[in-house]
Formats: sequence, C-alpha cells, structure tokens
Amino acid sequence: MRAAWMAGLAATWTIAACAAPPNIVFLLSDDHSAPFVGCYGCKDVKTPNLDRFAAEGMRFDRFFTGAPQCVPSRATLMTGRSAVAARITRFSAPLARDEIIFPELLRSKAGYFTGVCGRSYHLDGSGDRAGAGIGALLQKHGLKTFPDRMDFVNTCTDPEVAGQVDAFLDLVPKDKPFFLWINYSDPHHVWNAKEDEPDPKTVTLPPHWPDLPGMREQVAAYCGEVTRLDRTFQAAIDVLKRRGLYEKSLVIFCGDNGQALPHGKGSLYDPGLNVPFIVRWPGVVKPGGATRTLVSGEDLGPTLLDAAGVAVPARMSGVSILKLLRGEPFEPRKHIFAERGPHGSAPVTVQMSNSSYDLSRCVRSDRYKCIYNCTPWIPYSPVDSASGAGWQQMKAAAEAGTLAEPLKRTYFTTPRPVYEFYDLEKDPSELDNLSGKPEVADVERELRFALAEKMILDFDYLPLPQIPGDTPAPKKGGKGGKKAQ
Repeated sequence: MRAAWMAGLAATWTIAACAAPPNIVFLLSDDHSAPFVGCYGCKDVKTPNLDRFAAEGMRFDRFFTGAPQCVPSRATLMTGRSAVAARITRFSAPLARDEIIFPELLRSKAGYFTGVCGRSYHLDGSGDRAGAGIGALLQKHGLKTFPDRMDFVNTCTDPEVAGQVDAFLDLVPKDKPFFLWINYSDPHHVWNAKEDEPDPKTVTLPPHWPDLPGMREQVAAYCGEVTRLDRTFQAAIDVLKRRGLYEKSLVIFCGDNGQALPHGKGSLYDPGLNVPFIVRWPGVVKPGGATRTLVSGEDLGPTLLDAAGVAVPARMSGVSILKLLRGEPFEPRKHIFAERGPHGSAPVTVQMSNSSYDLSRCVRSDRYKCIYNCTPWIPYSPVDSASGAGWQQMKAAAEAGTLAEPLKRTYFTTPRPVYEFYDLEKDPSELDNLSGKPEVADVERELRFALAEKMILDFDYLPLPQIPGDTPAPKKGGKGGKKAQ
C-alpha cells in the first residue's frame, strides 16, 4: 500500500513538473539581509508568515544579489546578467531599451500577462531626483521603458500592495498564465515600525558590529521593519489564496540587497549581498527543504524562463536552478560575483565617502571571498545610516581608542586595501584580511583569475585585478619569428 502511495506521489510530481507554464509571483523586499527572517535562525524578528512559507517550500541560505544596491541588483535579477553587462552600474541610470528582461520573454514567447506593482521597481531611471531637468531628459530620449515592457505597471505604498494585486488579477485574461513582480519598501530605511521593534537590549549583534547602545537601537528598529513586512507579505498571499491561485503558482520571496547598516548595504561583504530567497511551488518543490548551494541574482531569470518552457538566451550569464528545485542532479556554480558602483544621485564632492561613490568588485566561492577595491582612497561610510546613532557612536569610539582593533581596522583604515581576501569558514564576519598571506596564495590567485575572467566577459570598464605570480605573455616575433620592425 505504501509503495503504491509513493509511486502515485512520484507520478503527481512528474506530471506537475511537465504541466503548463505556471503562474509566477515574485515578491521582493528592500534592504533585507538573509539572517533577518525567523526561518533563517533570527530570534529578533517575528515572521510567522514567511516562516510558514519557507516550511512549505525551499529556503536558500546562499543566495547572493549581483550588487549591494537596489538599482543594479534589480537589473541583475531582471536581465539574468551582471549590472556591468547590463550597463547599469550608475545607480540613477535607466535600463537600456535593448536590455531584455525575462518578463518580456515570458510575454512574447509563452503568452504570459505580466505586471509590476508596489515600491518603485527602480529601472526607469532615478535621475529625476537630481532635478526636473534630468527627469525631462529621460522622457525626451524615451528612457522610461517599463510601461512598454509589461502589461501592468503601478507603484504604490506597502499597505496598498494587496489592492494592486487584486487590480492586476482582475485584468489577467482567463486563458493566460501570469507573472507579477511585487516590490516592498520595508525594511528600507527610514525605520519607523515602532510598535514592532524588539527590546534593543535583547537583540543579537554579530562580531562585525560593536556592542554600543546606538547600534542596538538601530538593529531593533530594523527588526521592527522586518516584522511589519511579514504582515504585508501575507496580505498579498491572501489575495492569491482567496482567488484559488496560491496552490497553482510558483511563488518566490527574495531580498534585493542587504540591510543599511555597517558591513551591509553598499558593501561587498556577505551582509550586503546575502539575502533571503525562498521558493514555494506545489507539486514541484518539496516542502521543508533548505540548501547551501551558491546561487546568484543572475540565476533568477534563466530559472523562471526554464520553468515556463522558454529557451534561455545565450546573452544571459545566469544559470537555471530548475533541476535543483525539482530535486534532480544539479551541478552548482563554483563562484558568484558582485559589483559596486555609485549610489543614489548625489553629486561628486571633494570630501565624499564611499557610501555615495565606490568602484569595487568581488568573487565568492563556498569558502573564500576576494574583494577588489578600485577607489580605495575614499573612506568607508554606511549607506543610508551614516547619521544614525550606531555609526556616530562607532566613530566616537574609534577616535577615543575604545573600538576593538578588528573593527577599527575594517571601518576606519584609509586608504582601504586594494585587495581583501577572507576565509569565510574561519572568519564569517570578514574582519581578518588575508590577502597576500602565503597560506592562501593559491586560492587567492584562483579567485582573482575567476574575477578577471568575469570582468573580461562582461566588458567591465575597470582595470583587471593583478594575478599574483602571473608572467607576461611572450611577445610575438621572438626567437624563430620575424624581427620586430
């Protein structure tokens, strides 16, 4: 009897995996580092809805966005390419019209009805924040393209998202599958979910944050935002349930980049890139799964195209993880890559910090990470939270000589090192820079070479990293060749 039941279950999974293209819902939180969800082990947030969602699907512990900032990260998620390749490393840039996003392919190749709602999707250019004249230029040259790319485009506040989901679903033709991208503002700074904040005295601080009252207050404020997000997430899910669509849809929850605190947003350390990524797909993804497989933001588009039966364009450098979702044999990627460029629309000033301008790249393997800083002379400052009590107290402690040496070295060394190299197994907080140490020479060379290859293939405009021990290629016309003219 049990054997027959198991065989029937396997048949159900096989049929589901080969069924018609699924409805797809992609929910994206803003500035959300992976540890800050209950199912990822965080006890400082209350996320019963996300935790239940994860229990019904698969949790990814090593999903990394292509950039630690909203705009380039979204470009990577939508194009299946790095932000460098997609030409959107300048934060305020619009996505070029000739860069195809995967929802366009779902629409043109598989007949999907597509939409985006919620917080700004960020890819039509934010240059108008610099003034009405810049916004007019974007309009003049036809650079606001998303109304042409999707069937439904509507931005709104987080409490209005559920209503927009309803409005979108009202428009979906009955004979078409749909794709909906839902953007949330939480837990983006400014943090104002006071009623949901935990007691600052009880929050857990990792080694990359000093135990200071201001830091505890800011972490608690951030946790409150995540708790509030959990409710607005569920409000959208409830719309799908009410319409009988939840069990018929592939639903993904993801963060766009890490939290806006030191070592997070705007930095290439793991808290800036490692975000929650949870997939629920009844009949295909087995409930309760978790994986530590390396996955990149570049992999989202190829995976969803694959799930819909649409061929993945060769220009997409991401790889489909559909086999991993199905529980089939899967060869994981060896490296993930990320870039950092200018942030926001702030103009260049003489006394600026890297919170507004930085040029850096990184490569990460299962165990090691290499960061390549091309503007090391610009001092570090956290994005969005530099005026907060946490960073201000950190600066005061550094000046007073009371900040722990690893933290002082990490945050207040100017110039910063051009190369950073970390053993993430021994040093998960990335505080002990091993670059140049003999014991990691071979693996550092390997990662720098991988980064150089990625930069070459993406036509990166930055100079390539130095490869330790590399020798110049022999000149043509040497011994036995023609004499140089």
